Amino acid sequence: MEDKKQPLWTRDFIMIAVINLFLFWGFQMLLPTLPLFAKSLGGSDTMLGWIVGSATVASLLIRPVSGALLDKMGRKGIFAAGLLIIIAVTLSFGWLPSVGALIAVRFVHGIGWGIASTASSTIASDNIPKSRFGEGMGYFSLSSSLAMALAPGMALAMFAGSGFKPLSFVSAGLAAVVLLLSFFLRNTEKAELQEERVKASVYERTSILPAAIMFLVCATYGSITGFLSLYAINAGITNIGIFFTVYAATLLVTRPLSGRLTDRFGFSVAIYPGLLLVAVAMILLSRAATLPAFLLCAAIYGLGLGSVQSSLQAMAIIRAPKERRGAANATFFTGFDGGIGFGSVIGGMIASAAGYSRMYLYFSFFAVIAGFCYYIFFTRKKGA
Repeated sequence: MEDKKQPLWTRDFIMIAVINLFLFWGFQMLLPTLPLFAKSLGGSDTMLGWIVGSATVASLLIRPVSGALLDKMGRKGIFAAGLLIIIAVTLSFGWLPSVGALIAVRFVHGIGWGIASTASSTIASDNIPKSRFGEGMGYFSLSSSLAMALAPGMALAMFAGSGFKPLSFVSAGLAAVVLLLSFFLRNTEKAELQEERVKASVYERTSILPAAIMFLVCATYGSITGFLSLYAINAGITNIGIFFTVYAATLLVTRPLSGRLTDRFGFSVAIYPGLLLVAVAMILLSRAATLPAFLLCAAIYGLGLGSVQSSLQAMAIIRAPKERRGAANATFFTGFDGGIGFGSVIGGMIASAAGYSRMYLYFSFFAVIAGFCYYIFFTRKKGA
């Protein structure tokens, strides 16, 4: 009963939510614009997929290491190290002479991103009461989802108006603001974490299932961020940035509601409907030919992804021991980043062979497969 009385909106929780918003905003500005920049350098659709894919490979490699370091050495120093890498690499993007160089530097960018985003989520989980974890993670993940929704539209507008270099400066500047704000965070390690130094471990076992489901769902998001702008141009639509604005509006409603439902009724009440909506959105997107049709897809997709992501993240962290929260976050975001990168790479291959429309149709199956996996490995197992 005492835990239920603990406040959610503490100073540190609010600060890490704001920090996470700026962190994701700077990163998400690059996702839809780097392919356009690479296209101007002569890159093919397959190579465009690897722009995202190279960062994903790097984050997949570094997340387990960063998770273990967060559990053993604390949060703030590891967080700062990742941010410094992001700032340095982002400032260099506009001067790269070829797609090959862009892919190589993007790999280093993925290392910094893997470290910083894992640290941010771990700091947040330190500051959420267990009885309100679904709600708290829903609000916290809203910060990243808002960035994922609004930053691409802002970035596409900047790219069209002033090119890629000024955009990269803004992205690096946001990371610098995050670094500055991080110095004002209190020591977020729990006392038991400082007293009990745990052994380094690659992944947290209890977080593997939600990470695997998130991998499949984020594959759809990778196909959207990687190729939506090009798909829309082929359909004669130039102001596709509003897609992400509509997507953001639906997230504002979905995040807090799905978190509260999860705390009260369990994970399935948000995850099953969310997966269904993601599948429907991808099917409709494969047929979209007008701006209203694209915006309808954005609303449905936002409702679906918003329900699924916060619930799966809460599942990944709340079932892990306190001293393994760093590893739990690393495991979850391995699935998150892995899905986005996989979707971008496979999406580029499918688009080259079959076109963007069929690519989005095929990607609807990822949400269906995710639903079957969740049923087999969680719902049915729990019922047994």
